[in-house]
Amino acid sequence: MIEIQELPIKRGNVPLRVARGHFATNHSHINYYIDISYHKTRLTEARDVAKQLAPHYRSIPIDTILCLDGTAVIGTCLAEELVASSRSVNDHRDICVLEPEYNANSQIIFRDNAQPLIRDKHVLVLMASVTTGFTANRSIEAIGYYGGMVQGIAALYSAVPESAGFAVHSVYDIRDLPGYASYDYQDCPYCKAGRRLDALVNSFGYSAL
Repeated sequence: MIEIQELPIKRGNVPLRVARGHFATNHSHINYYIDISYHKTRLTEARDVAKQLAPHYRSIPIDTILCLDGTAVIGTCLAEELVASSRSVNDHRDICVLEPEYNANSQIIFRDNAQPLIRDKHVLVLMASVTTGFTANRSIEAIGYYGGMVQGIAALYSAVPESAGFAVHSVYDIRDLPGYASYDYQDCPYCKAGRRLDALVNSFGYSAL
């Protein structure tokens, strides 16, 4: 049974909801599951997340927000915040909000019609959470391949301060989760101790086992 709890810490009006246990992602085993379902889907919470992230990006040009992990609602709210409050968004005072497509090898691709939103554009990567940095690195590589210029990485939660040389600005970070740990599955102490997985987790949520 996965029990989601709201922690007694809050940035602005953005709550932090987590479950403790033994969880497996595509890249690691972790001892916290961070529930971001409402942040990504509830407009009031998405707006609050955007307000917390916007100050980090008001002084740099941004043409496109690349929304990973289903964060398009947050990305739209963030674009509105930046257009309304920033003096250096871009010359035409507009920001595109784009979600990536993945091929059979889980690589990010952009179709011909979407490539103009990346090529020669200043791109901000928006993620739900950055745990190992693997997904962030993959998105940075894709943006570079298609000729874009990465301006930074924004997230609701991050366990790492930077990825591929870019600072990760987040609403919450590893300091807010005492004892947070991420392990390679071959080195996971829970597995070595014979503890079963509680759930499989990804950007869509969790599946209890």
